[in-house]
Amino acid sequence: MKYCFIGERELVLAFALVGVNGIIANTPEEARDAFFRVTGRGNMLAGGTPSVEERPRILILTEDVSSMLGEEVSNWQMGTEYPLIVEIPGLHGHLPDRKSLTEAIRDAIGIHV
Repeated sequence: MKYCFIGERELVLAFALVGVNGIIANTPEEARDAFFRVTGRGNMLAGGTPSVEERPRILILTEDVSSMLGEEVSNWQMGTEYPLIVEIPGLHGHLPDRKSLTEAIRDAIGIHV
């Protein structure tokens, strides 16, 4: 299964150590360009767009990058196309307005995990 990661430099390097390709994104423009390239929706700065077969099946974003993308991530998640988007905390932990996975499960099913 193909994975791709978009986030801070240190995390991109960490994911590279386990074989996951990554793209560094520190600004909203870099995040949007990386997202569009990975999802095949455009080529804003450079790099071309992958075909459907070349796209990763799972796209891992830091919460910071996801916040920079805003509605783009929400709109993509509502569709049925790959890649599946997974958000993880960044280098500085969870953002204050984000729920952890455990909290999301607790809210969804009403059971403490």
